[in-house]
Amino acid sequence: MEPMSLVALPTQDALLAALAKVNDPEIRRPVTELGMVKSVSVDDAGHVALELFLTVAGCPMKDTLRKDTSAALLRVPGVVSVDVALDVMSDEQRAALRTQLRGGVAEREIPFAKSGSLTRVYAVASGKGGVGKSSVTVNLAAALAAEGLKVGVVDADVHGFSIPRMLGVTGLPTQVDDMILPPISHEVKVISIGMFVPGNQPVVWRGPMLHRALQQFLGDVFWGDLDILLLDLPPGTGDIAISIGQLLPTAEILVVTTPQQAAAEVAERAGSIALQTHQRVVGVVENMSWLELPDGSRQEIFGSGGGKTVADSLTRLIGAPVPLLGQVPLDAGLREGGDSGTPIVLSDPDSPAAVVLRAVAKGLAQRSRGLSGRSLGVSPVKR
Repeated sequence: MEPMSLVALPTQDALLAALAKVNDPEIRRPVTELGMVKSVSVDDAGHVALELFLTVAGCPMKDTLRKDTSAALLRVPGVVSVDVALDVMSDEQRAALRTQLRGGVAEREIPFAKSGSLTRVYAVASGKGGVGKSSVTVNLAAALAAEGLKVGVVDADVHGFSIPRMLGVTGLPTQVDDMILPPISHEVKVISIGMFVPGNQPVVWRGPMLHRALQQFLGDVFWGDLDILLLDLPPGTGDIAISIGQLLPTAEILVVTTPQQAAAEVAERAGSIALQTHQRVVGVVENMSWLELPDGSRQEIFGSGGGKTVADSLTRLIGAPVPLLGQVPLDAGLREGGDSGTPIVLSDPDSPAAVVLRAVAKGLAQRSRGLSGRSLGVSPVKR
């Protein structure tokens, strides 16, 4: 009889290496990097005892953490079983974590407004409501995330918030003292005032409160290293649009309109605010362009030409090219996706509306991350 082969007990380094592959489900960084591993040990029989620090006592993802860390450790040769015990970070540990996540800066700041930020910020605007601005926003976000980009969405339409439903967000933000961890849906990080309002109550705020809410969404939320941040603005050129110009001067404006000329005239005003805020208009998306009939013909229910009219008018007003990025046809699936929480670019990516929206997203994704205002790390040489 051949002797049984014995598997050596795993080392401490092997256990930590396995845990380093487990990301916190909210912060999306390794638990080892975040100081969440209190202790890990293995006895002579291969039983591992793991103690984890939770950021807050009521962490909604504690079961996910327990499951993911156990699975990672069980894959280490020699580990027979895993027992996970949960503890809670102290105030000092949470303060250190917040400072670490903010890049060594303890106080609040808006990371996207810093000169070194590489995140592309797109403010999705419209002149009037009902043109599908939020539908365009969530589909662009989902399509960009599907391309492998790190994407965030701010529902800046405080009075008419709809993004959580349209992106299928079911979780609530987790608050680590004064830092907010946003829920993630379809690999998109999302924040909305709707996550803080009980039921379907209206938000009855005026200018200063709106400005402060937007400031908190941008500065108190831990977004991480985003490639693209989308802001779903309220219709028109009111307080929020002005606040965006102040808080995020490098944000670029994406205008959504319908083909109807009356809507196009109003949309021009939304885009022309860039003249006052000195922001760039990245382009125009025309929504509800036509209805494709069974015989292959198109019925232009809301008229035609509105998107091109807006693009041409803004080009003349601003003195820089403003392209028409795409024309999105009417599609029942687009509305159904907004109600179900699964954007059409994911549920039916080959549908006519999804093809256009994915093309617009691909164009935005292929634009390089911003370098404006960044230090190049060079200095003049004296001769």
